[in-house]
Amino acid sequence: MDEKTMVSDTLAGINGELVRYGEMIPQTENAQLKQTLKQIRNQCETSQEEIYQIARAKQYYVPAAKATKEEIEHVKMILTQG
Repeated sequence: MDEKTMVSDTLAGINGELVRYGEMIPQTENAQLKQTLKQIRNQCETSQEEIYQIARAKQYYVPAAKATKEEIEHVKMILTQG
């Protein structure tokens, strides 16, 4: 397994963890557990950002092109209708 694959797999794993924490936190009634999950999620986000920066620096990850003003306005319009 090469480095690029390992970095990509690590990012995918962390992103999956972040999704799961995002699902668990609002469903938890225990305040102490909720706070602990938020702290773990924050640590995950820090790790994700660090790995992301490594991937960008090594050109393992190239972000999508930025949305145009027209695309942004179109999405805003869709979300504000109704």
